[in-house]
Amino acid sequence: MARGMVDLPGTRPVEQTVEHLLDTLRAKGLTLFALVDHSGEAAKAGLTMPPTRVVIFGNATAGTPLMLAAPSVAIDLPLKILVWQDTAGKCWVSYNTPEYLLERHGFPAELTKNISAVAAIAAAAAG
Repeated sequence: MARGMVDLPGTRPVEQTVEHLLDTLRAKGLTLFALVDHSGEAAKAGLTMPPTRVVIFGNATAGTPLMLAAPSVAIDLPLKILVWQDTAGKCWVSYNTPEYLLERHGFPAELTKNISAVAAIAAAAAG
């Protein structure tokens, strides 16, 4: 596990986990900004890698105050959840913790509540 990152074991394959994650985002009214298919792009380049997707999502009402307080946090927003398969075929759901983003960018601690839902969203996707 990388510093500041949580890796949750998934209970479904990557594609099903991503679909469940997208359903969760829709149900919460969050904006899906992008779905990056790293393994799909690798295949287009003639390379092979296990399924790897990054879901980029957020809410301007939550993210804008953080970026106003600490403009550098824009490099980490919108929020991202990585869904990936390890070499043993196990699915994982990974995200940066709000505490890590606070430490990295120094925004006021009370603003971590604006991005704290990432943990529950990732847990819902993994489970």
